[in-house]
Amino acid sequence: MKKLLIAGLFAGLACSAQADNHEHSTADLIKEALKSDLRTEAEIKRDRNRRPVQTLEFFGLKHDMKVVELVPGGGWYTKVLAPVLRDDGELIVALGTGRAENIIKENDALSHVKVGAEASNLYRKDGARFYSLENANIGEKDADMVLTFRNYHNFDKGGRMAMNEAAWDALKMGGIYGVVDHTQRHMEGDNDENRRRFDPVKAILEIQSAGFELVDYSDLHYRADDELEYEVGRKSVTGNTDRWTLKFKKVKK
Repeated sequence: MKKLLIAGLFAGLACSAQADNHEHSTADLIKEALKSDLRTEAEIKRDRNRRPVQTLEFFGLKHDMKVVELVPGGGWYTKVLAPVLRDDGELIVALGTGRAENIIKENDALSHVKVGAEASNLYRKDGARFYSLENANIGEKDADMVLTFRNYHNFDKGGRMAMNEAAWDALKMGGIYGVVDHTQRHMEGDNDENRRRFDPVKAILEIQSAGFELVDYSDLHYRADDELEYEVGRKSVTGNTDRWTLKFKKVKK
């Protein structure tokens, strides 16, 4: 039922991915980055589930792009993106970058990674379940791609709108906004089990309202055995959650 719903929502969307030399070399660079000494054993164990090569290829990453990663957390994807973009591209991390900044400072191999939106304030109000976001301007206007992985669910509505607007402002016209998150049942109310999940239909509508055009989706992270019932940290689910993977493009409003 879940898969039919998602498939129905995107019926008619065509994916026309044509490989060229740049894409081939980028795929090779991603594979090399996965072997980097920067990565811990725990991070490497996540490769099978997170499928970074296929995910980044789906979004259209190329090694000469300017890329912004929003809310990089502990730097799992930062450590993959940074080597790929080191020579010909540029990587900026922004919003909630505390842990990532420490990793960057501790590793010379990440010294080229920039930090944006240094005046931003990501915080949780007293008693709130979700985070708010202020001063989200990244300070970029010509990025080719903005990516965020499993973060959309963390924000209240105002925070999500601020993040989407920051992505819009940072991208050049035609730039790509890629978003991945844990799937919540469509139109299900908030409860203790789904607080780290998000309804993909709601995400699409919100991101479209910021001016983006939905151009494609992927079932790379579809998991038939995730019933969308339990908190993503539960042993029966963790590391195997169903996730939606959405690709948007900045177009003229």
